[in-house]
Amino acid sequence: MKKTWLTLAAALLAGSCAQRPPDEAQQRFSEAILALSRARTEMDRFYALDYAEKEAFNTGRKEAAWSFAEEHARLLPRYKGNWNYGNAVQDVNIVFGRIALSEGRVEDAKKFLLKAGDTPGSPQLKSFGPNMTLARELLEKGERRAVVEYFGKCSRFWKMHQGKLDEWTRQAEAGEIPDFGANLIY
Repeated sequence: MKKTWLTLAAALLAGSCAQRPPDEAQQRFSEAILALSRARTEMDRFYALDYAEKEAFNTGRKEAAWSFAEEHARLLPRYKGNWNYGNAVQDVNIVFGRIALSEGRVEDAKKFLLKAGDTPGSPQLKSFGPNMTLARELLEKGERRAVVEYFGKCSRFWKMHQGKLDEWTRQAEAGEIPDFGANLIY
C-alpha cells in the first residue's frame, strides 16, 4: 500500500511511531513536517525534503526517511543548476547510507557515503562542510578506508575546512574517531 506524503505526515505527527524520540528531536521533526506541508511548489518541496528526511531518520522513522529521501532523489535531476543541488545530493545519500547501516548493510552504506562525497558542493558545503554522521558511524564499525576516501572527496568542494579534513584523515587512519563537532548537525 502506497501512502501519500500527506497521509504519511499526518500519521507521523500523530505519533504512530512505536519509539518516542526525545522532545528536542521530536520538535525538529515536527518543524520539518510542517515546512514540508507548507511547500506549495515542487521547488519548495525540493528545499524542504532534506530536513524532513534527516529528522525522520533521527527520530527512528526509517520508512518515512526512506520515502522522503527517495522522493528527493527523484527530484535531483530537475534541479541540477539550483544552488541547493549539492546539499540535496549530500543529504539523500547520507540518509540512504544511515538507513543501510542501521539494517546491517555496511557495503551499501559505504557506497552511499562515497556518493555523498560526489556532490558538486554548495555555498554551505564549501563554507561549513558536510555532515559527518555516516562517516562517524562507519568509523565506529572499523570502516576506515571508505571514510578516508570520503574525506578526500570532500576536499574538492570544502574549501574552508581549515585543516580539519587533514586532521580527521590522520585520526581515522590511526584508528581513532575524530570529534566532528558541528559537522554532525549540518
